[in-house]
Amino acid sequence: MRRGYESSLRINLSNEDRSVLVSWQRSTKIQVGLARRGHIILLLASGEAITDISQIVGIARQHIYKWASRFNSYGVEGLYRAPYPGIRKYKNREIKSAFFSILHSPPSEYDINRTSWKLDDLKKCLSEKGIFVSKHVIRAIIKSAGYRWRKAKVVLTSNDPEYKEKLSQIKSILSNMKDDEFFFSVDEFGPFAIKMRGGKRIVAPDEYPYIPQIQKAKGTLIITAALELSQNQTAHFYSKDRNSTEMLRLLEILLKKYKDAKALYISWDSASWHDSRQLHKKVEELNSSDYKKRNGTPTIRLVPLPISAQFLNVIESVFSGMAKAIIHNSNYQSVEEAIAAINRYFKERNEYFRLHPKKAGNKIWGNERVPSEFSESHNCKDPRW
Repeated sequence: MRRGYESSLRINLSNEDRSVLVSWQRSTKIQVGLARRGHIILLLASGEAITDISQIVGIARQHIYKWASRFNSYGVEGLYRAPYPGIRKYKNREIKSAFFSILHSPPSEYDINRTSWKLDDLKKCLSEKGIFVSKHVIRAIIKSAGYRWRKAKVVLTSNDPEYKEKLSQIKSILSNMKDDEFFFSVDEFGPFAIKMRGGKRIVAPDEYPYIPQIQKAKGTLIITAALELSQNQTAHFYSKDRNSTEMLRLLEILLKKYKDAKALYISWDSASWHDSRQLHKKVEELNSSDYKKRNGTPTIRLVPLPISAQFLNVIESVFSGMAKAIIHNSNYQSVEEAIAAINRYFKERNEYFRLHPKKAGNKIWGNERVPSEFSESHNCKDPRW
């Protein structure tokens, strides 16, 4: 039994229009809103009361009057939503101009005790200027302008006044390398403690990995290594300290391994033990004609990186890959066990690039941060190690 009263609206529904509206109710591809509006017209044509139609269809009475009027004026075509007649608010020049004048100022200028903007604050400031828009419109303005909320990244920069000159020297050397010349990226990894290490891992549903906050280290290690860029081979040993003596030891290893080369270029950061009098005196001796004649050794060229430019030191990329592969999630029971794993890592890495001579990248050996190649745009240094 009907409730209320019969509608005063009169719908003149032709057989053709009725057939179209009925087909909308059966279709699985038509828009839900369009089918609902067709249902309203069919109910009105059958004499249903406005109150009953509102409850059946689930929309307010004023919308029923709206679509009934549209149908009487335009027929079935009137049930389709018309395109927005004016300029959308997020495209309005005055609104956008007012918005960006606020966004480009710090919140403190609008007596807001924050260091960054929130949508609510932006909406409030716009309303104080007499512009009333929703947060949806503000989001649309931001998105259409290509703006995004992004977290700031910590980047390494060099404050060396001769940064460009040193960088150009390295690029010049690398671009003119001959087959009997080798360029080495040198650095130390550590000291780091041998203990249980954290990191992401695959665990069972009820397993919760934990790392004791207080641990007794089983020992410490310092790895000194050199990465030869043209062949992507590493030479490493374990140091007792980070000093010039260990650098001299590295030079002896490289001279022995690359005895038949013409020149060895050694590139490292500006640490004090990389630029000591003892080291320069030894290099001068190694480069003397008498020493080279007696021992048949190559010339040593020191090519320092710019100050505070560890991000250019290519071997940092290899260290980062090693750390992810065999130090993260590790729990070595002794220094010897850790050394065995590190030795195996470098041995397998060298063997792979000996058989597949190409630049190292993210596909192998622990996902190195960037390819092992010299590039000003790279950040080889992992801030966690």
